[in-house]
Amino acid sequence: AAAATLQMAALAALLHTGASCALKPPLIAPTREPTRASIAIASALASKPPFEREAFNEAVMSTYGRFDLAVSHGKGCKLCDTEGNEYLDFAAGISTCTLGHADERLAAAVSEQMLRVHHVSNLYYIPQQGELARKLLATNCLDRAFFCNSGAEANEAAIKLARKHAHDKRGVEFPVIITALSSFHGRTLATITATGQPKYQEGFGPMMPGFEYVAYNDVAALEEAARKLTRRLPLGVGRKKQLAAIMLEPLQGEGGIRPGERAFFEAARRICDETGALLIVDEVQTGVCRTGCFWGYQQLGIEVDVLTSAKALGGGVPIGAMMAKAHCDVFTPGTHATTYGGNPLACAAGLAVLAAIDERALLDNVKARGEQLSSGLRTLQAAMPSVISDVRGWGLIVGIEMAEESFSAAALCSALLAKGMLTVPAGTRVLRLVPPLVVSEEEVASALGLLEAAIRELASPAT
Repeated sequence: AAAATLQMAALAALLHTGASCALKPPLIAPTREPTRASIAIASALASKPPFEREAFNEAVMSTYGRFDLAVSHGKGCKLCDTEGNEYLDFAAGISTCTLGHADERLAAAVSEQMLRVHHVSNLYYIPQQGELARKLLATNCLDRAFFCNSGAEANEAAIKLARKHAHDKRGVEFPVIITALSSFHGRTLATITATGQPKYQEGFGPMMPGFEYVAYNDVAALEEAARKLTRRLPLGVGRKKQLAAIMLEPLQGEGGIRPGERAFFEAARRICDETGALLIVDEVQTGVCRTGCFWGYQQLGIEVDVLTSAKALGGGVPIGAMMAKAHCDVFTPGTHATTYGGNPLACAAGLAVLAAIDERALLDNVKARGEQLSSGLRTLQAAMPSVISDVRGWGLIVGIEMAEESFSAAALCSALLAKGMLTVPAGTRVLRLVPPLVVSEEEVASALGLLEAAIRELASPAT
């Protein structure tokens, strides 16, 4: 309790330093009278100098090209930086902050769990993990869940499951997984190999064997790739490659906000049914209501064998999940594991997110606000067809593609940042809009106004 008191007092002092902002940070009061030690800590934090970018860059690896913005605090769909500037957040931690920032119910759930027990390992039963698994599985066509910490880990688990299923159930010697060009599945060695974008693989070779790529939404290319993997080889001619799985995003996020087409996914389902391969959907960016359905694959009229999730599942608290049908659950004790995955703290966050989705009817909000956003963007496109070449997406994952002769997505992202709005590029010419699922009608209208102003300013030299 004493340690918690010190931490709460220090955090309260830290949150109340720096320039004033219209969005006030919450006052966190200690649970007991401050001690001399807590007062000393709070005093030291209060006198802390402003954020120093140079010191940060000296200590932290340069794995990101960061915007010149240091975040201090937030509430709902708003964020404030350390210099007191306020921003409308249409990035949501890259499609992660389901409930926005400083959500009281999520904060309470995590805080209460932290005071009870936050981690024990999977050597023991974790009731919160079982409850979260049951509630997640009730939203889809799957039977069992494995919890981890991130989307890349969830996809690693799916890749391992597909390979082991092919070995154990079908006797496949050399399992191959087909993925799509322009896909993105993570940053581990296996998942960058699964990712059909060479720019993510450069400098990390040799890549893992066992992956082949086809153009997204190209039924003929998918059928041809599958056909090559089902041909019989003459006796004695090497090890036969066989299809283990088809792994696809229902909507490609990093690939430019490209929705999947029903015919393509129906072909993938048919091929898997005919060969015994598994159909895996990567829902790390699309899952947990972002598309207007609970899961993106539900937009496509199919069932899947394996599904991966992360990002929005914990509302910003790290958690990932891989879910599978019972017939392909080939993991046994020792074949796959995780230290942190599904611990009480992460599962408390996941349960709070699912409760909020139901209690606040967030799926309805996604549909309404998604239609408002897309409709407004299409109106803007009609007014400036030489600047905006396409508007596409589902629900609250929407992409604006800039015409070749206009300007880049990065330029638009920077212009919006200067106007107080946070967004994320999805490739060189597509701006991604992924606000928290709690975004209001007024906030969408404000975003549309900022977008129009920024686009018109950037386009003005050409018009």
